[in-house]
Amino acid sequence: MTAHEVLLGDWRVAVWAAVKGVALFATALALFRISERRTLAAFAPFDWVAAVAVGAVVGRSATASDTSWLTGAAVLLAIFAVHSAIARLRFLDPVRRLVDPPLRVLVRDGVVDQRNMRRCGLTPTDLEAIMRQQGYPGTSSVHLAIFEAKGAVSVVPTPPPQGSPER
Repeated sequence: MTAHEVLLGDWRVAVWAAVKGVALFATALALFRISERRTLAAFAPFDWVAAVAVGAVVGRSATASDTSWLTGAAVLLAIFAVHSAIARLRFLDPVRRLVDPPLRVLVRDGVVDQRNMRRCGLTPTDLEAIMRQQGYPGTSSVHLAIFEAKGAVSVVPTPPPQGSPER
């Protein structure tokens, strides 16, 4: 095999791979358009799995000489159908418990729960940064800090003492 063949290959194969890639991209785009609208920031873990699977199918099917557009489109359709079914079934408690990670209390009344921090893969430095990003100098003024199912941390401040003016 020559260097030319290794580096450039057959231009006709490359053109057809590009055509198939564009067709698969358009197919995935159409399927995304008709599926539920979820923002990237609001992705649950099952959304990420679907997004990665779609990317893998588009990438692999476009460059595989033994995979047609129809095969790739069928796989995309199956992924979108399963994703849509899971999104709807999450309204049922057993499915939601299976699919969505549980909420974890990281801070309760200023006290950090080290066990939940480890479960969430957060270090004390991570928690300090999260507190600063949300406008808290530390955890002492925090009633609850909750690691949400989608990976964000929600912070509930300690309520002011009775009879003191609200912030």
